[in-house]
Amino acid sequence: MDLQALTPTQIAIIVAVIVVVMGAIAFVVLKKRRTEKLRQHFGPEYDRAVAEGGNKRIAESRLEERTERVKKFHIHPLTVEDRARFTDQWDRVQGHFVDAPAGAVAEADQLIGDLMATCGYPMSDFEQRAADISVEHPIVTQNYRSAHDIALRQAKGQASTEDLRRAMIHYRALFDELVSQRHDTTVVERKPVIAVDRDRADYPPEAARVRRG
Repeated sequence: MDLQALTPTQIAIIVAVIVVVMGAIAFVVLKKRRTEKLRQHFGPEYDRAVAEGGNKRIAESRLEERTERVKKFHIHPLTVEDRARFTDQWDRVQGHFVDAPAGAVAEADQLIGDLMATCGYPMSDFEQRAADISVEHPIVTQNYRSAHDIALRQAKGQASTEDLRRAMIHYRALFDELVSQRHDTTVVERKPVIAVDRDRADYPPEAARVRRG
C-alpha cells in the first residue's frame, strides 16, 4: 500500500481501525487472564459460581465482589491464647463424638462460626459466611459447605453416622486452616486431619481413648 497516495482522511481511518483491533485483542487477553486468575484462585468455588450465575461473566463479577467485600474486613490470625483456647475446645468437641455424634457435629458447626468471628469475619447467614471464607480459603470452603449440609440434615433426622463422621472431617479441615494461620513464620505442629475408619463404630481415635480413659 502506497501511504503517500492516501489522503489524510484515509490514513485516519486506517489508524482508527488498527487502534480498535489492538484494543479488541487487549480486551480478549485481559479477559482470559482474569478468568484464569479467578479459576486458579477459587478452584471449585469458581465452577460453583458459574453454575449459580448461569455464565462466566456474572460468576466472575460476583467473585470479584466477594474479594472486594472481604478486603474491607479486618481478618487476622488468632492470638496464641485464642489458638490454644480453640484447640482445646475442638479436642473436647471431638471427644464428644463417640457418645453423641449428632451433638458433636452441632458443636463443631458452632465452634467454626465462633472461630471465624474471632478471626474477623462478620457473622451473617451461612451462604454469606461461606462466600466470605472462600476468598482466603477457597479449597476448604467446599468442606465447610458439605459439613453444614450434613448438620442441617441431621437436624431433620436424615443424616447417618457415616455422614456425621464426614462432617467432622470437613469441619476439621477448615478449623486447621484458620487455627494454623500465623502472624510470623513459626512452624506450628498440628494434629493430622483424621481419616474415616469405616470398620470402626467410633470416631475419631482420640475420642475412643477418652472414652476408655
